[in-house]
Amino acid sequence: MSFNIAIDGPAGAGKSTIAKKVAEKLNFIYVDTGAMYRTIALSLLRNKVDCKNETELSHALDQVEVTIAYEDGNQQVFLNGENVSNQIRTEEVGTMASVSSACPAVRAKLLNLQRTMAEKFDVLMDGRDIGTQILPEAQLKVYLTASTAARAGRRYQELKDKGQECSLEEIEKDMKERDYRDMHRETAPLKQAGDAVLVDSSDMTIDQVVEKIIGLVQLRREA
Repeated sequence: MSFNIAIDGPAGAGKSTIAKKVAEKLNFIYVDTGAMYRTIALSLLRNKVDCKNETELSHALDQVEVTIAYEDGNQQVFLNGENVSNQIRTEEVGTMASVSSACPAVRAKLLNLQRTMAEKFDVLMDGRDIGTQILPEAQLKVYLTASTAARAGRRYQELKDKGQECSLEEIEKDMKERDYRDMHRETAPLKQAGDAVLVDSSDMTIDQVVEKIIGLVQLRREA
């Protein structure tokens, strides 16, 4: 039987970075659900799709194929055969992903793929609603969070390190708006699952969070 780990939490909490490290140490398959939603968002942006128009959105989604592959140990995401792993990491795509992921049609597009992978393999998924919606039977659920200031500061440094001009104030403002949108959307809002373990990473290093989660996995396996 496969062992599934679900990590949920707000934007900028370090979910992807930590999830990748935990999956590597445990030899699990890491499924970056956020990247999958960002890939769909990129397609919608490219084609100027109005997400509020259900007919237009449904037609656009019919033309989208999202696949994941590993190259030299790194996960790559493909949109209709095109590697878009770098293109999906912009703030514009992230904002669109937050909006479009609230659409039931978008979520249904990816749900079957994600659950099928979880049934077959030991997987670790991170996102907004993995423990509450995608993998409600996961053996371990973690709600990873941090203060808004801490999350905005991390994102600011990440963009600066990439040579991108950015404003800490704008990043924090956008993050607060995204948190509100994610937590109050009608479809699969961001919230902590009732049986999830809360981990606040505001004052923790990446390695400390990784070891904390691995310790939780060991406890669940021994139970």
